[in-house]
Amino acid sequence: MDTVDYGVLSPAWAGTPAAATASDVAFVQAMLDVEAGWARVQADAGLCTPEDAHAVANAARVARYDLKLLAAKTPDGANALIPLLGMMRERLTEDNAPKSAGTALHRGATSQDIIDSALMLVLSRTLRSTLADLRSTARGLAALAEEHRGTLCIARSLTQHALPTTFGWKAASWLSAVLSAEQQLSHTESQLSLQWGGAVGTLASLEQFLGDRPELNTGSAELSTKLAEVLGLADAGTPWHTNRLPIVQAGSALAACIAALGSFGADVLTASRPEIGELSEPREAGKGGSSAMPQKQNPVRSVLLRNAAISAPGLAATLFAAAGSAVDERPDGGWHSEWSALRELLRLASGAAHHAAALATGLTVNAPAMERNLKLGGDAILSERLAMVLAPLVSGGKPAIQALVLRSLTDQISLRELLRLEISSHDLTDEELSELLDPAGYLGAADRFTTTVLADYSARKELWQSHT
Repeated sequence: MDTVDYGVLSPAWAGTPAAATASDVAFVQAMLDVEAGWARVQADAGLCTPEDAHAVANAARVARYDLKLLAAKTPDGANALIPLLGMMRERLTEDNAPKSAGTALHRGATSQDIIDSALMLVLSRTLRSTLADLRSTARGLAALAEEHRGTLCIARSLTQHALPTTFGWKAASWLSAVLSAEQQLSHTESQLSLQWGGAVGTLASLEQFLGDRPELNTGSAELSTKLAEVLGLADAGTPWHTNRLPIVQAGSALAACIAALGSFGADVLTASRPEIGELSEPREAGKGGSSAMPQKQNPVRSVLLRNAAISAPGLAATLFAAAGSAVDERPDGGWHSEWSALRELLRLASGAAHHAAALATGLTVNAPAMERNLKLGGDAILSERLAMVLAPLVSGGKPAIQALVLRSLTDQISLRELLRLEISSHDLTDEELSELLDPAGYLGAADRFTTTVLADYSARKELWQSHT
């Protein structure tokens, strides 16, 4: 039976780019790439021959390996690199490669160097599509914020109608979080670094080899820098095998991205309930159907954003627990716990960004429903404003106004009528009262805030364009 993880039980990322770029195949290829890159660096420095590097590169093709067998052998050494090295040596023998190629393979390195660096490669390769999708999400939300900056709607606090706001500011609020997530992930991508320290983080074996070959005229620092360059990773300067903060920081950025998108999805889920009907997901062929109820159009993109947001915190906690319990020069179990947690966070963040992009660029806004729901609260939604402005005109001040608001709600009497009975037209004309009860007049700085976020988006977009 095929044992490949296709994501059947993980709809948040199944079928998205991360399903390929963060797969077992992708991770094994990343380990092979590190080994091949190291052989290439050695050849360039004269530590081995170009033929040796070519032989290792030829053996570093994932299609040549039985990953089911590799996975079965992984428990024998508690990591996948140990059996993979054995298989690579078998491939070198099959290829009649020079014996020196087997010597160059993995020279001076340890399993943690390869696995940690391979994880950084998987992160880097997957974050390319993740960031592209986040930027598409931002583009869609910016368009919504601009288009609907004057669209009135009700703001909800603790699930209840609170005050008037604009849908443009609501979309801008989502955009602000997405921009923060994109910036954090972009910074994380730039910091993904090579982990290269040898058996216990001293590169003792490589240093010994280089010390015995002074004619090579190179040092381990130069070789590490060159390997980082070949792999497209940052050069940390020192090994981070006992410092697990690079893993925690990457996981935190991924979890923050998922949280930002999860909040966006949760808001859409609420607003798309039929009895609210303010938003609806784009209608896409084959998406949102029910197995039993043909009339249903389920908001599946938003559901998957929420799925990711619920799943992510436990995975992030695993990374923190692993980092906080790391001991010695290679943790006994904590290191091993990072791999699946980090990869699943990566898959969820990438999958969520993929779904969020489609949602943000295709979201349908029902402005009449927003107007209808705004009116459901009646004049009481302006009670904050009324209490502040009218308190000097009513005996009893602010508490008296609040009492009138409560009476209008409990006795089903118009608040406008109660205020008109309480305050003379000499002190407050009908026109002035109507102005006070106009939701459009009590939006505070919503438009200014929207403008600020859109300006942030424009500046960020220019930065993206300058890097392409």
